[in-house]
Amino acid sequence: MVYYVIVTVYVIVCALLIITILLQQGKGGDIASAFGGGSSQAVFGARSGATLLTRATSVLAALFVVLAITLTVFGQRGPSSVVGGIDAPAPAPAAAVPAATEAPAAPAATPAPGNTTP
Repeated sequence: MVYYVIVTVYVIVCALLIITILLQQGKGGDIASAFGGGSSQAVFGARSGATLLTRATSVLAALFVVLAITLTVFGQRGPSSVVGGIDAPAPAPAAAVPAATEAPAAPAATPAPGNTTP
């Protein structure tokens, strides 16, 4: 149960990390800065948006790493079974093996028909 909660949180963190990285403004290498525009097109303001998105990216990246390591540890344990804690039943007593009998004697050789000797 805990494993599935961690996986769900991990997927949400991954999605939020992707969104925050894509929302960040480039360091002046975008096409708008070449033509003089885009200087104040940030959603959260000129400087405060960069600080907020940078901090959110740092926190989400740290959560990403911690959850990835946690899922790795859970994965190393291997699958568990519902009947994992139950002892195996005692082996059945060995059935009595019948005593070995001798093989029947080989039949005596009979002469082939038409092959009679006096």
